[in-house]
Amino acid sequence: MEIWIKIAQLVLSLSILVILHEFGHFVPARLFGTRVEKFYLFFNPWFSLIKFKKGDTEYGIGWLPLGGYVKIAGMIDESMDKEQMKQEPKPYEFRSKKTWQRLIIMVGGVTVNIILAVVIYIFMLWTWGEQYLPNQNVKDGIAVDSLGMQLGLQNGDIINIVDDVVIDDFFAIVPTILLENAKTITIERNDSVKVLNVPSDYVKKMIDSERASMILPRMPMIIDVIPDTSINISSLAKPGDRIIGINDTLISFHDEFKTMAARHKNGEMQIMSIRGDSIVKYSMKVNEMGMVELVPVSDLNRFFGVNTKEYSFFEAIPAGAKKAVSTVKSYWKQLGLIFNRNVRGYENVGGFMAIGNLFPGAWDWQSFWSLTAFLSIMLAILNILPIPALDGGHVLFLLIEIISGRKPSEKVMEIAQYIGFFLLLALIVYANLNDVLKLF
Repeated sequence: MEIWIKIAQLVLSLSILVILHEFGHFVPARLFGTRVEKFYLFFNPWFSLIKFKKGDTEYGIGWLPLGGYVKIAGMIDESMDKEQMKQEPKPYEFRSKKTWQRLIIMVGGVTVNIILAVVIYIFMLWTWGEQYLPNQNVKDGIAVDSLGMQLGLQNGDIINIVDDVVIDDFFAIVPTILLENAKTITIERNDSVKVLNVPSDYVKKMIDSERASMILPRMPMIIDVIPDTSINISSLAKPGDRIIGINDTLISFHDEFKTMAARHKNGEMQIMSIRGDSIVKYSMKVNEMGMVELVPVSDLNRFFGVNTKEYSFFEAIPAGAKKAVSTVKSYWKQLGLIFNRNVRGYENVGGFMAIGNLFPGAWDWQSFWSLTAFLSIMLAILNILPIPALDGGHVLFLLIEIISGRKPSEKVMEIAQYIGFFLLLALIVYANLNDVLKLF
């Protein structure tokens, strides 16, 4: 069921983004008296799922969910309609319009995507506010996995500074290390301050690991759920138990519990827990992986008091715009990691499966709109790249025309489109092949 919920959210999100993006081209085209021959959600090679005509425009839904398009008369675009281009330019065609008008038409889609992200962020901040975890609330320090340990971090460390950035929001630690190409991390350990150097290849390791949990707040081990399939379903353990001892060794945190369990693979541990006002003892089995097959409580708000900054509607307007700008900068830096020869982020580029997995397995409107805003910004940035067949490719040729005073020949535009289509098709195949290979 989860997979279908993710697919439904992905399709709905992409449909909203594609329709509004193409609407961004459609509106200025019509305002400047340019004929729009087709307006499609998804591509329709050979046949359409739905289509109807109103005025000069055919509206429809295609069967290939790789985007969408508007076919503007007199323009070399996805349709590659060369026969139309052989005829004399008509007053209603794109090629007959002034350069500045063509430029506005081409940037219309990207503009709408950015505006959409701002609007979504405004209403999200107004409705749900903005959550953050004050770093000062994480008094017991961090719990780190093997990747964090490679950095020199230890369980219980308190991270105060990344490079010269003082950490106020705990959630900002990992993004700051990743996107700012951090060189040092300043920590507090056993009442002393230490500065750890970040290895030059560490960002690549972070990306390759695909783990966002390398640094978490240190939490107690409290049982939340005992699955029906757990090897401990028949044990005396109960949800709500706070485990404070294993084999007469006192523990305080979940990371200590994991370490002890790993030492008892295929064995048993004697557990001491706090249950209500009582201390209870029982045995617990450990599987061959060193796991007890229990789900611990992971609600950060329960332990640390995650804060929510509330916004009135008018306060949310500048805050939403600021959040959109911040997301643009963040994604631009993420994009830079793809082309960084040391990081080689291109090795981890994902396709539709990777995007779909960003959505939660249960329908959650806050997550849905947050991801839709992010995808809208992603679509805007990718579309404005100066690659033929993308909006940015058309903008590049228009800027050349403005600067040089000469319009590139239609043959050049045609060849550029073919090259752009080939590059985009290769990228789509590569990204989705990465998704498939990761399954194995």
